[in-house]
Amino acid sequence: MNKLVLALGGALFIGACAPPPAPIEVVETTIAQVQDAITSGQTTCRMVVQSYLDRIEAYDQPTGMNAITVVNPNALARADEIDEALDNGDAVGSLFCTPLLIKDNYDTYDLPTTGGSIALKESIPPDDAFMVQKLREADAIVLAKTNMAEWAFSPRQTVSSSYGTTANAYALDRVPAGSSGGTASGVAASFGVAGMGTDTGNSIRGPSSHLALFGIRSTIGLTSRDGVIPLSFQSDIAGPMTRTVEDAARIFNVVAGYDPADPYTEAGRGQREDDYTTFLDAQGLAGARIGVLRELVNTDDADAEVIEVFEQALVDLQRLGAEIVDPLEIAPLQELRSGGGGCSTFRYDMSQYLASLGDEAPIRDVLEVLETGEYSEYVEGRIQRSENSSLEPPSEWDPPCLPYAENPGRQAYKDGVVAAMDAADVQAIVYPTWTNPPAPLETASEDYRGDNSQIVAPGTGLPAGTVPMGYTRGTLPAGLQILARPYQEGVIFRLAYAYEQGTAHRRPPEGFPTLLLPPG
Repeated sequence: MNKLVLALGGALFIGACAPPPAPIEVVETTIAQVQDAITSGQTTCRMVVQSYLDRIEAYDQPTGMNAITVVNPNALARADEIDEALDNGDAVGSLFCTPLLIKDNYDTYDLPTTGGSIALKESIPPDDAFMVQKLREADAIVLAKTNMAEWAFSPRQTVSSSYGTTANAYALDRVPAGSSGGTASGVAASFGVAGMGTDTGNSIRGPSSHLALFGIRSTIGLTSRDGVIPLSFQSDIAGPMTRTVEDAARIFNVVAGYDPADPYTEAGRGQREDDYTTFLDAQGLAGARIGVLRELVNTDDADAEVIEVFEQALVDLQRLGAEIVDPLEIAPLQELRSGGGGCSTFRYDMSQYLASLGDEAPIRDVLEVLETGEYSEYVEGRIQRSENSSLEPPSEWDPPCLPYAENPGRQAYKDGVVAAMDAADVQAIVYPTWTNPPAPLETASEDYRGDNSQIVAPGTGLPAGTVPMGYTRGTLPAGLQILARPYQEGVIFRLAYAYEQGTAHRRPPEGFPTLLLPPG
């Protein structure tokens, strides 16, 4: 790979005068840039991985951000294997040498998976989660695991009994939201090329908004949750959190699709696109009709600066060619929303997950942590409420707790939103992901307000993504949420990409500068 290839008169001449590979700048670097640098001989996969490991060592614990739980000791060896394959001319996967940060509720056969609980701190699953398996098959590298809210309980903050508190990379005295805050802050600070999170009600989109990332929650049924520690199997979604829309589309190509181990994906068979990167059109907003859900904008507790940023986002969408329908009426939203909830199946879902760990499972019932005291104070009440929940299948409860596709309230909510979109002839709906800036760490609970992610997408099962729309207080990120019809993730990628390219709001946090590269 360190040979120079010259094209002269249509012939290729290979010379040995090219400089040897050297480390490259990895701050804000994309998948394509990493891969181009490797295939051109500018650097090697080992050097790329080492650069990210150096950043984690230099910044994660020393700054007190605490995004990373464990680093993969085999990451460099895997990088060497990829370098060898490339040197030999062997085929490599679409995500070759993409160092990823994986939330601590994804099963990894070679690293602990704790779900934020000290009760599982030594738990190493027997195999990978479906998405992790697909990522590895595409030659991505599991670089490290990331901290999360304990049992994914909190949308407010990222605090675990297994690894402590994660801070926001843009303001270390503020929250990164929850529960995927470790992935969000780690990706924002360029500790990896991209990351993976999970979203039951907020936890991909909320932290992505607070960290100036793109994050997408797919349609229920399009992506697998197998091997992901559950919060609520009826609503859980797993997916990418990235610094660019393009990187998310590249990862989504790999992880979306049918999985026989996740029965929800039966409904999504045949629904995924062949290639989500084909939707990445910088002119993709031209002629688009987009509705504004004003009920999630002008709320009593909305922050004036966030709303100002959102109103400017609407101006920018129009400047880039969109037609804005403002307001979009979804009637009666509150009535539809009230029927769109599920029932708590956490204890049952956890029992199924723990059984999947086999004989090595540290516990068999999540209620066991109440006896051992292995939990944070803030989750105690939530676990205690599970004492009244049955370990029998939810469909056999009295009354039965129905899965998403059979839940009449959730289906009516979805149908009502889609009907409103049809009536207004819009491709998507927008609103602020949060109407408030990230809260201070010290008052994370008291100042928790403005979380719009909980309101529409989880209950309806519709896809939604968030893309950076600017900053408040100079440095605190805010996100624009884009909601689409079932299985129209491509629309989200198209609109978000065009908006991203037309506004360029993303910028790295100031406290994690470039590490000096050795002379090349």
